[in-house]
Amino acid sequence: PERVSMPDFDTDFSPERRGEVMEYVMEKYGADHVAQIVTFGTMAARGAIRDVGRALNFSYAETDVVAKLVPTMPLHLTLAEAMKISPKLKEMYDGDQRVKTLIDTAMRLEGMPRNTSTHAAGVVITAQPVNTYVPLSRNDDTVVTQYTMTTIEELGLLKMDFLGLRNLSVIQDAEALAQQEDPDFQIAKAPDNDPETFAMLAEGKTQGVFQMESTGMTGVCVSMKPTSIEDLTAIVALYRPGPMESIPKFVENKFNPGKVTYKTPLLEPILKVTYGCIVYQEQVIEIFRTLGGYSMGQADNIRRAISKKKQKIIDAERKTFVYGDREQKIDGCIARGVPEAVAQSIYDEIVDFANYAFNKAHAVCYAVVAYQTAYLKCHYPRQYMAALMTSVLDSATKISGYIAECRELGIPVLPPDINHSEDYFTVEGDAIRFGLGAVKNVGRGLIRSMAAKRAEGGAFRSLEDFLERMGEGELNKRAVENFIKCGAMDCFGYHRSELLAVYDQMMDSVSASRKKNLEGQMGLFAMLDEDDEAGKVPIPKLKELDRGELLSMEKETTGIYISGHPMDDYRPYLRNTHVVHIGSLMEEDNGFQDDQIISVAGIVQTVKMKTTRNNSMMAYVTVEDDTASIEMLAFSNVLDQYGGYLRENSAVVITGRLSLRDDKEPQIVINRARPISDYADGSAPPEQPQNVNKSGTLYLRLPGEEGMLYPKIRCILNMFPGESKAVLFFADTGRRRGTQCCIRESMLSELKNVLGEANVVLK
Repeated sequence: PERVSMPDFDTDFSPERRGEVMEYVMEKYGADHVAQIVTFGTMAARGAIRDVGRALNFSYAETDVVAKLVPTMPLHLTLAEAMKISPKLKEMYDGDQRVKTLIDTAMRLEGMPRNTSTHAAGVVITAQPVNTYVPLSRNDDTVVTQYTMTTIEELGLLKMDFLGLRNLSVIQDAEALAQQEDPDFQIAKAPDNDPETFAMLAEGKTQGVFQMESTGMTGVCVSMKPTSIEDLTAIVALYRPGPMESIPKFVENKFNPGKVTYKTPLLEPILKVTYGCIVYQEQVIEIFRTLGGYSMGQADNIRRAISKKKQKIIDAERKTFVYGDREQKIDGCIARGVPEAVAQSIYDEIVDFANYAFNKAHAVCYAVVAYQTAYLKCHYPRQYMAALMTSVLDSATKISGYIAECRELGIPVLPPDINHSEDYFTVEGDAIRFGLGAVKNVGRGLIRSMAAKRAEGGAFRSLEDFLERMGEGELNKRAVENFIKCGAMDCFGYHRSELLAVYDQMMDSVSASRKKNLEGQMGLFAMLDEDDEAGKVPIPKLKELDRGELLSMEKETTGIYISGHPMDDYRPYLRNTHVVHIGSLMEEDNGFQDDQIISVAGIVQTVKMKTTRNNSMMAYVTVEDDTASIEMLAFSNVLDQYGGYLRENSAVVITGRLSLRDDKEPQIVINRARPISDYADGSAPPEQPQNVNKSGTLYLRLPGEEGMLYPKIRCILNMFPGESKAVLFFADTGRRRGTQCCIRESMLSELKNVLGEANVVLK
């Protein structure tokens, strides 16, 4: 088809507008000429092990041990490759028949399609109806191709990606808010070299900045100290598996230009902008063109072959790159004055890197968006943060995190108020007003109707005035109750306890009065009644609910604490401790390691008890601080010792082992728990277990070191650090292994459940 001429959508293909784009494309080319593209989710190494483990009736813990032995980088690592570089995985494979069966089966299924889904952005547009080129099917109500994007491309069909980027809407909304204060402001005309913006990024103030929010990216910003969009482009491209290894060299060369070296002078104009490092796909293509004499198309084809690990092509192309090929009219490096050894070395570097190379055009686009969000945060922080929180109205966790960032920026976030709030977050003076759209069970239509009534007749003067003016349309008792609970009706000057006691009766009274008037049943004497208070429901005088109950109601209705946080009273106790924020654990690149021992502090939200396979008790405990919440696991030994502290609404410090899995949110396996109040003197209290330590030497008999049992026993012993001696005896080899632990009754009970009472002896 002819080149697509898109309508003016302000370059904003955000999710809510993507439908408009699709409608336009279908209208322009005809619905039968357009189809979305199917994708196949394939079984990767770890996923194949987990799926096969479920089918073979392995326990989750058994499968998890094996899956975690598969290295996570590079992402495309196969099981065969994993066993070559993971001695422990190979050891388990050779020594345990069940594990061997598990891995052998997973290897046969690895790479096979696991499920189908619709490509997030891919659309094929054809000159003739799509079904004349490719078979079609339906995913729900969406017409999709039965071929994946690679096959579509090989057939020569046009595949276009329409990407939805929430941040473009955030920029647009922030710009509109900024224009209320500065009518001439346009983000497109903002300078692209603002020193204050780059100084903010260099200081690590990246929360809310597109692509730069994660702990890892923040660290790169601090070390690299970007001074241009070119630097941001490099950060976006480098912070990925593979290129990450070049970051230290990139930073070192940036600040020490004398250390930049080139294997041949021909590389300088290509790599100068990235301080001698290969960063972009375009650089790979240019190296093939400049050094090897390839055409643009030939260079791109070999770049794609390398990125897809087509080894035969990679091996064959080495000779062409170095020596040339007359038939293809490729000169080769030697003909262009590059020594053979240097050419071989450059080719090795390209092969190592091209597998992960990033498209610079894409990286520049992301860098520009990152810079624009950073610029807005730096110069229009209230407007930007308001727009940012509006974009995540459905995510209480993200709103909570951004409110914490507003606190860091010195921007007050005012509570919801029916006389001031809109359905989105707004700028009000030097503060941001909470948007009512974040209140549960309150529709956007109701909020906009309320704003219209407010604009027409002025502020609502009382609860009764509000009910009378709003009518019975979308307003219901649940919405009014939630308005009161979240504090949106505090403006009437009454306690929330008083309004909660009377709103139900008042709504019934207003409804009855309205119905009576509509039916024309007002009698002569009622019309002459001069008592304006007749029939009105009085508001009783009641004591306000305590702070904890008020905060709990705010959490219930908005998903976050608004007027404060239960942790506010405990922060002074934690200043000299090693407690980490839960929010930092939930970030994508959090810098923490699997099985790392950490401590967090927070409020226990929920405790769900469960019986395990060996009939012992465990609990799923959700703990929240003012940044996020996290699920924790408490096994029977922990419940025996610390269960009294793990109650809902209790403030605790938890120490445990961090569990980072590729298929779940981070979790913590609890080792111990203490009330935060025990830290009131600014230091951690001495350990005072509820069970008395046992003395003597602990002897454990295990079938052998192979299999799943030994790692589990080691895990239990590690959960009880101490100086008592433990001896592990392996029946298959007769070997003994010594270790240390703290011997407690709860630990002995857990060991007996796993090994059997006869195999656990304390002398």
